[in-house]
Amino acid sequence: MTGPLDAFRLDGRVVVITGASSGLGVGFARAVANVGGTLVLAARREDRLHDVAGELRARGATVLARATDVTVPEECQALVDAAVAEHGRVDVLVNNAGLGGSVPASRETPDAFRQVIDVNLNGSFWMAQACARVMPAGSSIVNVASVHGVVASRFPQASYAASKAGVIGLTRDLAQQWSRRKGIRVNALCPGYFASEMTANGEDKLRDMVAQHSLLGRFGEQHEVDSALLFLASPASSYVTGTTLLVDGGLAAI
Repeated sequence: MTGPLDAFRLDGRVVVITGASSGLGVGFARAVANVGGTLVLAARREDRLHDVAGELRARGATVLARATDVTVPEECQALVDAAVAEHGRVDVLVNNAGLGGSVPASRETPDAFRQVIDVNLNGSFWMAQACARVMPAGSSIVNVASVHGVVASRFPQASYAASKAGVIGLTRDLAQQWSRRKGIRVNALCPGYFASEMTANGEDKLRDMVAQHSLLGRFGEQHEVDSALLFLASPASSYVTGTTLLVDGGLAAI
């Protein structure tokens, strides 16, 4: 007999996670391994990626790790091809690769702006496109956006906010195109502030801001966003598509 928590399991499912060498991506990989998922991990920093893969293999997880630059469509396709060659399928994509930063809009250079858009938005599309070509019905794509795709940041983050708002729009459109025709659900996960490499620069100021301007008044913890990720990735959310799930401690509510 199975219970409701069994719907959160990912046994037998092949899960691709980009940006898996640091930050939330490492936590997502651990969480997926804990519920039985077969992992395909991607990041640009190959040494750190293989460290993460080694840790998870030592825990008994099945892991394929491949250096991938998501801004290059051919590398995205090569990652998916490697996953299919190794495991025969791709069932879940977690589009987590991303860049951040805080630069006044009047001083942000064209190259810097383009780079953020290229990784956060374009890379999400190239990965989704490559995975959707092989995903069976019942698969799930989770695009990791941000609370700042929904509300204005209190810091100068024009390129980051634009890219994450774009990811949310992309999510809605892909869900409209693929949910009924392909049976692929597409949702956006919007984290607020969590301790990570991205928030390490100026973390004290960020924590002060969150304390003042969010309902819970604190940074989130990895397990609090892991549970949301597993919900969207797994059959537990089989009737959820085209939506945006905020995990932000109430930052967007004020």
